[in-house]
Amino acid sequence: MSLFLQKKNLNVPNISNKISKSVSRNSLFKQTNEYWKLVFNELGTIECIFTNNRLVFDEKKYALDHFVPHAFVSHDLIWNLIPIDKTFNSSKRDKLPLLNKYFDKFYNLQKTAFEIVKNHNSKNKYLEEYLTIFPDLEVNSEFDYLRYKETIQPLITIASNNGFSYMKD
Repeated sequence: MSLFLQKKNLNVPNISNKISKSVSRNSLFKQTNEYWKLVFNELGTIECIFTNNRLVFDEKKYALDHFVPHAFVSHDLIWNLIPIDKTFNSSKRDKLPLLNKYFDKFYNLQKTAFEIVKNHNSKNKYLEEYLTIFPDLEVNSEFDYLRYKETIQPLITIASNNGFSYMKD
């Protein structure tokens, strides 16, 4: 039944896990060490898109967070993960970001990270996860702003319609 619903509701990801969620979530250790560590090594620091605090590669000071909450998307794809201030992360929880306030910073950080990782190791397995948004990325190599926003916007809207609340301004 959940597979049928998934086929008919393409904008609602991972229906089966929404019906019966597993108790534990996967660790983001690999995404941290195999992707974001490369970005930190190149840039030195990353600015938290929510607090504007400078983050360093120290697990005590930052957390890898889902831009669209994990409780809604039920996946850990790299195109939805960003380092943010650890203290802020504990208060954000499953709140939705305001796109008009945070999407541009999110997009710019994702684009920068993608370019750094691709230049460092074009065979990095996490780069393939962007193909769900940009199917022709390998050929065209364009990290299209509108395409990215058109992927994130409906997820945020549907999550809001399903009871997820927005972060306070």
